[in-house]
Amino acid sequence: MEKKWLFKERGDATVVRTMAAELAVPESVVNLMVQRGINTPRQAEEFFSPSLNSLHDPFMMKDMNKAVDRISTALSRNEKILVYGDYDVDGTTSVGLMYSFLRERHPAVDYYIPDRYHEGYGLSVKGIDYAAETNCRLIIALDCGIKAVEKVKYARNKGIDIIICDHHLPGDEIPPAAAVLDPKQPGCGYPYKELSGCGVGFKLIQGYSKLHGIPFDSIVNYLDLVAVSIGSDIVPITGENRILSYYGLKQLNESPRLGIQKIIEKAKIHMPLGVEDIVFRIGPRINAAGRMESGSKAVELLVSRDPAEALNICDGIDKSNDDRRKKDTEITTEARRMVSDDAHHRNARTTVLFQQGWHKGVIGIVASRLIETYYRPTVILTESKDGFATGSARSVPGYDLYQAIESCSDLLESFGGHMFAAGLTMKMENLPLFRERFEKFVSNTIKEEHLVPTINIDEEINLNDINMTLYRHLEHFKPFGPENMAPVFVSRNVKTLTCQPVGVNGVHLKLSFVRPGMEPLEAIAFGQADTIDLIRENGGVVDIAYSIDLNEFRGKSSIQLNIKDIKM
Repeated sequence: MEKKWLFKERGDATVVRTMAAELAVPESVVNLMVQRGINTPRQAEEFFSPSLNSLHDPFMMKDMNKAVDRISTALSRNEKILVYGDYDVDGTTSVGLMYSFLRERHPAVDYYIPDRYHEGYGLSVKGIDYAAETNCRLIIALDCGIKAVEKVKYARNKGIDIIICDHHLPGDEIPPAAAVLDPKQPGCGYPYKELSGCGVGFKLIQGYSKLHGIPFDSIVNYLDLVAVSIGSDIVPITGENRILSYYGLKQLNESPRLGIQKIIEKAKIHMPLGVEDIVFRIGPRINAAGRMESGSKAVELLVSRDPAEALNICDGIDKSNDDRRKKDTEITTEARRMVSDDAHHRNARTTVLFQQGWHKGVIGIVASRLIETYYRPTVILTESKDGFATGSARSVPGYDLYQAIESCSDLLESFGGHMFAAGLTMKMENLPLFRERFEKFVSNTIKEEHLVPTINIDEEINLNDINMTLYRHLEHFKPFGPENMAPVFVSRNVKTLTCQPVGVNGVHLKLSFVRPGMEPLEAIAFGQADTIDLIRENGGVVDIAYSIDLNEFRGKSSIQLNIKDIKM
């Protein structure tokens, strides 16, 4: 699929020159800083040397006083507390964090993860009934609850208070909970709005600790969970998230909790690990528990203090991850065939597919896979246990999927999410009309540029400018993630020295590029083996877009380009 290269605007030349002189770093590196809003040496110091002292006061968050007071009351009265969270990585890490913190201070604490298939996302009647049956007087709901108006009322009628810790957009009405912590709710003056659900949970234990004189150093060990949630939930790694992620990665590399340590060992992750290891190795394994079996297994692993138990749970979760991969491949293949075999599907601006027997736990992944192929807003649905059509939706960058789904809200039993991802449930008979109206709304609102995959280019450089010094400068920009992605460079008219297919079925390309007067530069182009004939026909001269990585092999480190796109 042809990709469009979008070049970021270069930073102000005077600012770049001045900063480069003051910091004694190349102008190309300073340009990357300025593109990220770093315009002074002071801002550079704050960005490159994140400090836990720069975290905001948790009591700046609306209702924080109420939340801390209600937990304090529960502990003083020895009330039983239920820690409740979603079944994905953000939800299970949130529950693991809050449960572990309370367990150290309060004997009467339990946790609950709803069943993806029988209860669905968020607070459920079954979960509230469980709280009532087990004499819980307080539920702390993490990574969910901001729209659960009726569920909160239901709990109140049973004599149960709820503290909501969420980071999703609220609806028109805020639930009548004992406290609602959500930086995105109206009237909340908290300076940073992009915390993960686990991040909001961390602010709550930070607030409780501050009020009760618990040293901050004693809660830093929970930041490994926060870092896993930030990486897996694809929230911006800016501001406070950058600080939490930076120190969370430090914790993961130096002293991860037992359950995560077992995942690292099982997945054979080489240290030091980074955000990419969270996104592609750790997160999917934690997620697999909720997709294929029960999210409670993930929490059980994250809070485990017994090595044998943790290893046993990790083995089970690893098997769930293998099963998830198999289902993912099978359903993606079938879904692609459904599109390619149907002229309407092929020519539409959206993809909306339903199949009765598809596994609910992987359809969100399948939606993402189909966007890689067809690059348009996608909804994948299956039949739930109670006979509804239920599924996941994913968008393309720049297009507000949530708004499109909301336009069909009268056809839906429930829906929730954000601009790029959502979940939805509808009666089976509403599916044809939903498909029609969703297609119409998207067709009328989406722009042509949204339907073309793009690569954001930071700057154009010469291959001869690439060396270990430049790589070390780029390393300081980590952790990478949304709104601080790994820099992507372009080099033009470069000459390939070698070019050969590698990997299973030869789907990847291994290349090397000529650098006059210097050693050739090695590169890997994942999934781009189909360009090899064009490269050869063009005499091996190409334009490349790439990021700069480090390849370590047999104790030797060398620069390797990660090719994002090749143009003739």
